[in-house]
Amino acid sequence: VAARSAAPIGAAFTALGLITGSIWGYPIWGTWWEWDGRITSVLIMFFIYLGYIAIWQAMDTQQKAARAAAILCLVGAINLPIIHFSVEWWKTLHQTATFFTKGDNAGIGFKVPMYIVALGYLALFGGLTLVNMRADILKTRADMMMQRKMAMAG
Repeated sequence: VAARSAAPIGAAFTALGLITGSIWGYPIWGTWWEWDGRITSVLIMFFIYLGYIAIWQAMDTQQKAARAAAILCLVGAINLPIIHFSVEWWKTLHQTATFFTKGDNAGIGFKVPMYIVALGYLALFGGLTLVNMRADILKTRADMMMQRKMAMAG
């Protein structure tokens, strides 16, 4: 339930990141899109999110959907270290890691706002996921009650 509820939010956040990254990158890099290692691996993550959502919608039973979605989730997890290390493996548009490195020289004026925004996005993601989970559980209960009523009537 948690993963199924978080997937649309993760897809929306990823799409937002790709879109705003393109808007920000255009004046800096002179292009809306570049097949950079980081950008491309995040685009793959977006497609994995969409595939995960589609699997839940397309399968006949919840059990089949859960199995297929779990497999796609494991395959998608392989992409996470690729996204993280892409700036070190391929020297393209993106700079290397700024935070949590030995040469971390980002000033406090940059770190504090970034951490506040990161906590805000995490809280928003968690809150929206909990709302989705509750709606999913209530829908499942309503479906079960409807099935019971139909079984009693028939």
